[in-house]
Amino acid sequence: MPTNHDRRREFRRLHQSGCFVLPNPWDLGSARLLAQLGFPALATTSAGFAWSLGRPDNHVTLDEALAHLRSIVGAVELPVNADFEGGFAEEPAAVGANVLLATGTGVAGLSIEDSTGDPSRPLYDFDLAVERVRAARSAIDVSGTEVLLTARSEGFIVGRPDLSETIRRLTAYAEAGADCLYAPGLRTTSAIAAVVSAVAPRPVNVLIGAEGAGVSELEAMGVRRISVGGALARVAYGALLEAAREIAQRGTFTALALGMTFDELNGAFVR
Repeated sequence: MPTNHDRRREFRRLHQSGCFVLPNPWDLGSARLLAQLGFPALATTSAGFAWSLGRPDNHVTLDEALAHLRSIVGAVELPVNADFEGGFAEEPAAVGANVLLATGTGVAGLSIEDSTGDPSRPLYDFDLAVERVRAARSAIDVSGTEVLLTARSEGFIVGRPDLSETIRRLTAYAEAGADCLYAPGLRTTSAIAAVVSAVAPRPVNVLIGAEGAGVSELEAMGVRRISVGGALARVAYGALLEAAREIAQRGTFTALALGMTFDELNGAFVR
């Protein structure tokens, strides 16, 4: 098993050139399955984890999130990036304290969002948002872990799709110490290209979904990292519900044939 230091060093190396996909498991089983497919790293998904607990996104506690991170890191040998939501606090000092706790879970990277969860004020005020990133940076530096910090600007997924403001925030987050920048919800390749250009040479993470662009197209645009968020969890839950609806509504079981066999799934978890 690689040490946490080894995994963090490898995670940083991945951000230096090329483009890689960072799939998002939501529990130990999905993490172990994805780790067997040749991906160089994994990332948690706050939505997928919350759904696995029967809750909506952003409705897990700090302690639950930290335990989840420890379990995922312990289940695989790959670097793991933590979807650390908004740092589970509003004030910068509290964000920093929580980030320090997260660095102790063994993660290779973590992200901090600038969304508030309040529809009337969906994004933190600019100065506060920057200070929250700066506090996260300071906490990582104090930890001595070299965890890679990703700063996320959430405008495009919380009803504030302003590219100029998004770029202003991401640029400020880079200046505040973020190693990687991320604006989920960008729907056009032109918007992605503008973000990549604005924060260069810092690496950019893109969430899948922009005009159907694949890995090769995004790499050609200078994107360094691609994640799928809660999409894999949605696929899994969708397949489960499709099969269950067939049973409930038609009394037939044909969709069950699409699942992995018992031996395949059981064998995948032999360690």
